Amino acid sequence: MMTIATQVFHVDPAHPDPAAIAAAAQALAEGRLVAFPTETVYGLGANALDAQAVERIFIAKQRPFSDPLIVHLASIAQLERVAVDIPAIAYALAERFWPGPLTLVLRRHPRVPPNVSAGRDTVAVRMPAHPVALALLQACALPVAAPSANLFSRPSPTTAQHVLDDLNGRIDIVLDGGPTSIGVESTVVDLTQSPPLLLRPGGATVEALRVLLPELKTPEAPLIASEAEAAASPGTLLRHYAPRAPMVLLAGETETALHFLRSAVAALNERGLRVGLFTTDEEAHSLADLQARIVSPGPQRDPAAVARHLFARLRALDRLGVDVILARTVWGKSTRAGLEMAIHDRLFRAAEGRVLDIAAPDALDRLLELLPYRKNTQSD
Repeated sequence: MMTIATQVFHVDPAHPDPAAIAAAAQALAEGRLVAFPTETVYGLGANALDAQAVERIFIAKQRPFSDPLIVHLASIAQLERVAVDIPAIAYALAERFWPGPLTLVLRRHPRVPPNVSAGRDTVAVRMPAHPVALALLQACALPVAAPSANLFSRPSPTTAQHVLDDLNGRIDIVLDGGPTSIGVESTVVDLTQSPPLLLRPGGATVEALRVLLPELKTPEAPLIASEAEAAASPGTLLRHYAPRAPMVLLAGETETALHFLRSAVAALNERGLRVGLFTTDEEAHSLADLQARIVSPGPQRDPAAVARHLFARLRALDRLGVDVILARTVWGKSTRAGLEMAIHDRLFRAAEGRVLDIAAPDALDRLLELLPYRKNTQSD
């Protein structure tokens, strides 16, 4: 694609500059692409009613057209511009959770072009809780289709620099409003099914949703869509949010993990590989003597901090030039709650579904089989 001179506006996240917002709103009205912060991650926006503008999102991100987009609204009143046959529960959820990290899947209005929704007759909608995003949506007076502002399958961007690392020269404007506060994407709930179905865990917790949706159905395992099919929700492909180095997610208790990681790092070092470890503060402290690059997203006792730093720390491992990444899933399946479900979903996809039970007697052999590793030729 042709290189674009990407313009960056630095804005106060609480009181964004009206001139910068006006410039970005004008760009959206003209069919151009604008990256902007939300409370979850940075989004890459285009006029959701302009099929050509929407197509530019897919081209800029190198995103398959089978992966749908979320339409962002400035108010609940705009729902009727993009959806039809809206059930009463949608308004009840919007009153409770909007603005905020909840996306609702509804029946798509004919005025919304099919490429927003991968050709499906549904549309995903939300109202973000960020002053910059809301100011932009209000100024342009348009529904804005906006996936995460990164190259497809890469860790999502939680700062403007992450956006520029992936998309500089591919998009028109970046509104730099500082780091995002939640750090993982919105929760997606399909209201066109009965009972409603959780398609993607995210910033709005299942526990909070069940106050209004007691019948909400939650899958036993992460939903996995194929690129060959029109996905019901963004973020459901197996490979997503992934760092450059192959990653394996290690499941098991802390003491078992500390012992296993010592053997695993030594075995990989013997093969001449630079190892990245991705684990919480508590385990990272106990592994500091290993010959590995250790990155922590935060303490296990604070899932909100882990979520906030998750993607930035995965990108940090890219910058360290590691050959393989061993990541820890520190919350057991039976005890996962709140943001822990969303964190596990992102790590599962970043590892392309490679999850290893480290308590298995042949765990080390299986690890070496799972890793499609390749020697990194970069120097320190």
